[in-house]
Amino acid sequence: MNRRSFLHSTGLLTLTSQLAAQNAAESPKPAYNGPVFKIGNIGCGGRGTFVSDIIAENPGFQLHAACDYFADRVKTFGEKFKIAPERQFTGLDGYKRMLEHVDAIAIHSPPGFHVQQAVDAVAAGKHVLIAKPVAIDVAGCETIRQLAKDAAAKDIVVLADVQCRGDQFFQEGIQRIHDGAIGDLTFGECHYEADLIPLQSQETTSEARLKNWIRHRDLAGDIITEQNIHALDIVSWAFGRPTRVSGTCGRGGRPDNVGDVSDHFALLFEFQKGAVTFASRQYTAWGSPFLCENRFVGTKGAFQSKFGGRVMIRGGKENFWSGGESKNLYRSGSVNNVETFRAAIADKNPNGNPTIEGAVETTLLTLFGEHAAKAGHAVTWDEFIANAQPVKPNFEGLQA
Repeated sequence: MNRRSFLHSTGLLTLTSQLAAQNAAESPKPAYNGPVFKIGNIGCGGRGTFVSDIIAENPGFQLHAACDYFADRVKTFGEKFKIAPERQFTGLDGYKRMLEHVDAIAIHSPPGFHVQQAVDAVAAGKHVLIAKPVAIDVAGCETIRQLAKDAAAKDIVVLADVQCRGDQFFQEGIQRIHDGAIGDLTFGECHYEADLIPLQSQETTSEARLKNWIRHRDLAGDIITEQNIHALDIVSWAFGRPTRVSGTCGRGGRPDNVGDVSDHFALLFEFQKGAVTFASRQYTAWGSPFLCENRFVGTKGAFQSKFGGRVMIRGGKENFWSGGESKNLYRSGSVNNVETFRAAIADKNPNGNPTIEGAVETTLLTLFGEHAAKAGHAVTWDEFIANAQPVKPNFEGLQA
């Protein structure tokens, strides 16, 4: 038995990592004397501002520029992060002018913009931190996959900010699954339940449509891709690529008819080994709690995880793992990802941009689920790819 296997079996690996994290938190951080990179943020709404707070805390980054379609949002963002007015950009193409002022960009725009913004940034030699989902169609996923490979060859970092992938307990738990801790995967269940995100505008203009982007398939992807991806990422990470999907989706629980995305999904994902049921809803359900959870059962044990809760494995003495909790995963996962992004840039070593492959495969899994649900019958992977259609966002009425 090697050292890692011994630590796994005794639970000392988790204890050691927890003690190390505690000691690190209690010890004063050494003064930072590394390079400082100028970074620009695209998308100054809630998520963009949240992650920019994390970026601003990292001594290796200077928030130097910002872009949003709406002038009031970028102005508020600029005042918060002390960004000079001449480095605040607006319009659909404002980010292109921003690229002249920065070393890197963080993409927090609606997902329908992600692919083109990443492509343009890498073409300009800029490093890219990209929020989930990386794309909203199959063609976009493959573009991002190839872009990351091409960028790595030029020492350009492209990193997907997916919170669970940046968490130590999820990393260790999934590695244990891959190492056989729960035996052969047989079945699992995945849940994502959340209340409806309120409308940002009651108007029917093109700009109101952009404000309510999360309700529009061509701007956000369907809800399974834009929101449910947090839970389904763990399925993709553990099980790999599905071979067949069947199920349904629809609209029925929302109090308005704005947009064209679904508000619930019920699916069965089948894999080479095992199958996973998936259920989601995005509307108020009489006090039902938020759920972003997974449970995978194998021949030797069972893996359980909650977004912002405990990750663990139940089983016998040889494979039981108490795991741990990352109660503020929404923040801590991004803190880790931002630091990984900085370190890769400083080291001039993208290491193949490894986060993109997982982000692409998970996005494809969500698109596969959407395709099968709307087809109304079971669909194989080959059928999904053969019939996948590109999505062209509707920018009519918007200012360049």
